[in-house]
Amino acid sequence: MTNITSYETSKGQRRFRVRFRKPDGTQTDKRGFLRKKDAELWAAEHVTVAKANDSFIDPQAGIVTVGSLFERWMVMREPFLKRSTFETNRRTWNTHVAPAWKDRRLDSIRREQVQEWVSELASRRSASTTLKAHGILHAVCLLGVKERRILHSPTEGVELPKRAKRKERRRYLTVPQLLAFAEAAGRSELIPRERRALVLTLGFTGIRWGEASALKVGSIDFKAMRLHVDANLTGWTGNRFLTSPKNHEVRDVPMPRIVADALAEITAGKDAGDSVFLDPSGEPLRFQSASESASNRTWWPMALRRAGLPLMSPHDLRHTFASIAVQAGANVKALQRMMGHASASMTLDVYADLFDSDLDDVARLIDARVGVDFKCGQNVGKTVVLDAVRR
Repeated sequence: MTNITSYETSKGQRRFRVRFRKPDGTQTDKRGFLRKKDAELWAAEHVTVAKANDSFIDPQAGIVTVGSLFERWMVMREPFLKRSTFETNRRTWNTHVAPAWKDRRLDSIRREQVQEWVSELASRRSASTTLKAHGILHAVCLLGVKERRILHSPTEGVELPKRAKRKERRRYLTVPQLLAFAEAAGRSELIPRERRALVLTLGFTGIRWGEASALKVGSIDFKAMRLHVDANLTGWTGNRFLTSPKNHEVRDVPMPRIVADALAEITAGKDAGDSVFLDPSGEPLRFQSASESASNRTWWPMALRRAGLPLMSPHDLRHTFASIAVQAGANVKALQRMMGHASASMTLDVYADLFDSDLDDVARLIDARVGVDFKCGQNVGKTVVLDAVRR
């Protein structure tokens, strides 16, 4: 039941209000209509019909600000997000979303306003950044829909930029080049044995830099020749924290003898809970840059230069491991498990170029099989003919 009445504003203007009961029985109203007909139409659509089809939205519920709803969304999501993802969401909100939307009422946002914001942001920032910012606003608005604060999200139907599909340029070291790099790292002024062992571990096991930084002595199984990868150290200097490995893929990685010997040398006398790799200061490993700047004189680029190799990032050693593993005969499923990818299809997407030679191998195998079967077929045919002649 709805009741439409008129009233005067503080400026003496005549307006209409709709009084009605919400589904829970409490009474409220919606005011500000210029004409009685407008009030009747609104009441019919948003009260009478909405109650009948269970789409009723309390007009007062949408008064909440986007900023307060974002904080609720973050609290709800925190138990299910990795710390790195949580922190990234917070930075994206603070930098790109909050300035435009933090103090806006949820029910006041229109799709065209969101489109203008997205288009402006895309004109000065990358597609990836724009998509991330829109994704956070979209998630907050969807929470408003789920809580029945608004009927539809104003972020729906917005035209978004597309990520450029750029093929990543990868550098693969050969085994001799990797060994030369490790030996050059072993000639560093500080902790040379540890740095040699780190290069060998990254290049011959494929674990990520953050996984190596989080590796504990107790995670090395010298008997089974395995590394147990169950943690990842992420974040920035002064704000480092442990999370699970990427894609939450806890895994055991095979450890070649050269890696085992190098790790045994640097872990002798350490306790199981001690870190395998640390900076000379005793702090977690500082990530190494592949910048070609002349001022970049940290141990990583210096070792590459001593070995006569081009500058590359630590992640390039992960690619190197994939290349070495494929050349050694590892199949896609085995490589997926060792790399900690979420699926074999992801491994193929990332390293499809490493399996190009398999196409030639397939052709050669088919030719060989056809040759054998054809020869056998000829022999069988001859036998059948001879038997027929004898009969």
